[in-house]
Amino acid sequence: MTNLDDLPIRRDLVGQLPYGAPQIDVPIRLNVNENTFGIPEEVALKIVQRTAEAALTLNRYPDREFIELRRMLAEFLGGNLAAEQIWAANGSNEILQQFFQVFGGPDVKAISFGPTYSMYLNIARTTMTDYQLLPRLGDYSLTEDYVRQEILKAQPQIVILCSPNNPTGTGTSLEVIEAAYDSFEGMLLVDEAYQEFANSPSAISLLPGRPRLVISRTMSKAFAFAGARVGYMAADAAVVDAMRIVRLPYHLSALTQAAAMAALETSGQLLANVQQIKVQRDRIMVGVLKMGLRPLPSDANFVLIEGFDDTQMIFDGLLSKGIIVRDIGIAGCLRVTAGTEAETTKLLGELALLLD
Repeated sequence: MTNLDDLPIRRDLVGQLPYGAPQIDVPIRLNVNENTFGIPEEVALKIVQRTAEAALTLNRYPDREFIELRRMLAEFLGGNLAAEQIWAANGSNEILQQFFQVFGGPDVKAISFGPTYSMYLNIARTTMTDYQLLPRLGDYSLTEDYVRQEILKAQPQIVILCSPNNPTGTGTSLEVIEAAYDSFEGMLLVDEAYQEFANSPSAISLLPGRPRLVISRTMSKAFAFAGARVGYMAADAAVVDAMRIVRLPYHLSALTQAAAMAALETSGQLLANVQQIKVQRDRIMVGVLKMGLRPLPSDANFVLIEGFDDTQMIFDGLLSKGIIVRDIGIAGCLRVTAGTEAETTKLLGELALLLD
């Protein structure tokens, strides 16, 4: 059988590994920031109805421009956005990929501030874009002066700000985003995958008069729609036109469009669990603090916990009890998704035993 080393793959991909967290079937999965509350039955029935209607015409290609879905997403986001300012794809990762296909490339430099979402590096690499990860401040925050200073030094064409930041949960103020935008002439993408859990305002309000600003979102987290693979963005209409140049024909299936529209029609029910998730997130922070650990303040649906002497022992110990969390490669740290009340109770109990 041929193996990878025998294939004439691109030289810059030699030795690279696929991205992805471990997929282990355990009762409590708190490692990939999913919404563990799931889909309410009446919402599921709405999705079934919408997708069944779409199934009757699967012999035809879907609406290539998915105008109705874009209109509904614009209405959901507010801010007087028009459908022409919205784009959607198969998860926010595809939004990021199309963004880099349009604005990146061999002669382009992109920067972000880390630790942050590791897919930025992967997508930059596959689009042959130079990517530099600059350090965040000591508490993982960003200030106006610091961002402005680092952008002026780096001279990038693309800047990505993840807010709330993954894996730290740190929010980014609108003032920092404005400072970043005003510091260079390139494209600024603000990744708001976890915005529904944040206390800080969305950067959507900054879009008017800023044609180089892009706001990326996902339905995977707050909407409990990870399996549907729906990501979207808001930007100037010209940016959307640019994305249409690189998208594959009919990239968003009729079934995906139908499911997403059903979710938006029932968004009130789907987002009803957001507050409960925030309660469990804060409960984790208080609980581990009492155990002598250091939880980082989080605006997302997860908590990054510092202070473990042996992260592998804790990871393996929790896994043996049917709980999986995420080792994101920062020494002494584990990231934990906020789950249901019962899941949080089990997590805190088992963690206390392991630390005792």
